[in-house]
Amino acid sequence: MDFSGCDVEQWRKALSDYALHINSKLAELDKFYTQALPPILQARNPTSYITKEELKKIMEWKLSRGKWRPRLLSFVSAADEEEVKKASQKAFAALPDLKEAVTAMCVVKGVGPATASAVLAAYAPQIAPFMSDEAMLAAHGSSNDYSLKRYLAFAEKLQNKAKELNIKAGFAMEGDNGSFTPSDIERALWSAAMGVKEKVDASDSKEIKGSKESDGQSKRKKSRRQYH
Repeated sequence: MDFSGCDVEQWRKALSDYALHINSKLAELDKFYTQALPPILQARNPTSYITKEELKKIMEWKLSRGKWRPRLLSFVSAADEEEVKKASQKAFAALPDLKEAVTAMCVVKGVGPATASAVLAAYAPQIAPFMSDEAMLAAHGSSNDYSLKRYLAFAEKLQNKAKELNIKAGFAMEGDNGSFTPSDIERALWSAAMGVKEKVDASDSKEIKGSKESDGQSKRKKSRRQYH
């Protein structure tokens, strides 16, 4: 999906297709992350936080949606409960200052800018998008740099894209029903990338199957010739 594109319906279609690309392994974790966790965090205001168990689930969601790195999960599993609570409280309280918020969350071992962004996006999707490989590739042309500096540039790009689409769609202000958030932009980009990947995988599978069938037919013909 072209990040520079401003066709509102195209972005809405990509966002609405998000659920279609959630596989069975990811389904329960995604339901927890996108539906169950946000209201839990809001209910804890004005001093909201996440628990160690919630952080583990966020990490599992992040890894299941991208590249599986079991070492990160082991670090988070060994984290101190109180440290996770205090770090997340400080991070949420720092918003909308993303630099301060990400820095606060990263004191927990195993939590880098990408994981911190997942935590922040669950609490404040209107400010902090998740730093996914697919969205990074679309917005920056590369998904190799997961530094705080790159995240801040990435978040600003997605915030601006959300504003651009909202203005074009005629929303008076962010937060109106149906308006885009930076997190919506990330999900739309991930959804579009998954759609392309699935088509490529299906095409490759078809070619491999066709090649095997062709080889099989050739061998059968050769075998028949040998017996004639």
